[in-house]
Amino acid sequence: MAKPRIAVIISSTRKTRFADKPAAWLMEQLKDHPELDFELVDLRDQNLPFFDEPASNLWMPSSDPNAVAWQEKLAGFDGFFFVVAEYNRSITGALKNALDQAYKQWVRKPFAALAYGSMGGARALEHLRLIGIELQMVPLRNAVHIGGSDFFKVFPGGGDAPISEIEENLKPSLKATLEELVWWTKATKAARG
Repeated sequence: MAKPRIAVIISSTRKTRFADKPAAWLMEQLKDHPELDFELVDLRDQNLPFFDEPASNLWMPSSDPNAVAWQEKLAGFDGFFFVVAEYNRSITGALKNALDQAYKQWVRKPFAALAYGSMGGARALEHLRLIGIELQMVPLRNAVHIGGSDFFKVFPGGGDAPISEIEENLKPSLKATLEELVWWTKATKAARG
């Protein structure tokens, strides 16, 4: 039996983004997971227009081929793990747009997060969880946060150290997040089936 599939979605599309560093670390931690398969999905590669459909795809099919391709990609996943950048106390515009480009494909699927910023991306993740609730997703309680001195140690504008130098601080929350993600992925996949 195939393992449930989880998309690890990089939410920032800026050329100078920090996201690649924590995303690479996260994918290394997830590569041999015994119960879930993880695939990196970069919003840079999706070529999504700004949302301009007459309505959400909950109510009518989307007409833009890139939006439809995005929806079809999302449909193949059983859950999501967002790499969340905090921009001005919220999520990136690119992530909000990507969320708005689909609806049915998010419903009744769990999501986890690795959030970062001076405050650990906590405010952005709070917004993402509220959006997820409206999309009928299952936002997990646990998350991985890179904040404070850990963030400034690994951020290019700070110490630019490798994530491995702070990973002992991240691994307990990653373990708890993955345990929760496995449980909710199995539960929601069974219920959707």
